[in-house]
Amino acid sequence: MIEWNVDPVAFTLGPLSPRWYGLLFATAFILSYWILRRVFRTEDRPLQDLDSLTIYMMIATVAGARLGHVLFYEPGIFLSDPLEVFAVWHGGLASHGGAIGILVALWLFHKRKKGYSYVWLVDRLAIAAAISSTCIRFGNLMNSEIVGKPTDQTWGIWFTQIDALPVYRHPTQIYEAILYLAVFGLLWLMYKRGVARSAPGMMVGVFLVIVFAGRFVIEFFKEHQVDFEAALPIDMGQILSIPFVIAGLVVIWRARAKSTSA
Repeated sequence: MIEWNVDPVAFTLGPLSPRWYGLLFATAFILSYWILRRVFRTEDRPLQDLDSLTIYMMIATVAGARLGHVLFYEPGIFLSDPLEVFAVWHGGLASHGGAIGILVALWLFHKRKKGYSYVWLVDRLAIAAAISSTCIRFGNLMNSEIVGKPTDQTWGIWFTQIDALPVYRHPTQIYEAILYLAVFGLLWLMYKRGVARSAPGMMVGVFLVIVFAGRFVIEFFKEHQVDFEAALPIDMGQILSIPFVIAGLVVIWRARAKSTSA
């Protein structure tokens, strides 16, 4: 079993004290940009369009994740302290909200830029989203947050910043990071084999089903993020995952139907 006592601050350089989470969040965007740059070059798309798309994604991810957390987990903030909604530096980002924000931003980009169908965008952004999610979950690990329930398994981790006495917990951040990394590998393989062109929508459908079905399962090993979840039959993360899984199955079915009839 592992004792985890990592300082969330990566290093201090004068007045700067960047945190691991922030560095990994930035790494997520850098890797996403690099992957999409390869996609744009492969498909002869203007790189200046990618620059615009990146701005859309950065704003949508942060805003959507923050609004999602407040709406789904702490709705009282809207009434008690509305300005706190915008305080992303205080923590509290929900991946489901980030996913919704990205989908909305892609729709706006699609409406503004000619030559980009919505399906074209979501298929290719799914690849970047998978590797980005991997980085962000490792950021959660460095912050000792979103911890799992106690376990007697040999891979349990004692998060000393959470538990003063030894309590070995499921490293659910690592579980999710492995899941997202595997999805990234699968989607990249699908893209290289031409699935994005032969069956538009298939890649984002696969992303939605595997990621959120996996998330549903992993939630069983997580501690509740907020107190009211204890009164629910399943936690909020699982409730929010169900619509994404259903949407993914519908998208896969439609993509298969269209590719078969083509």
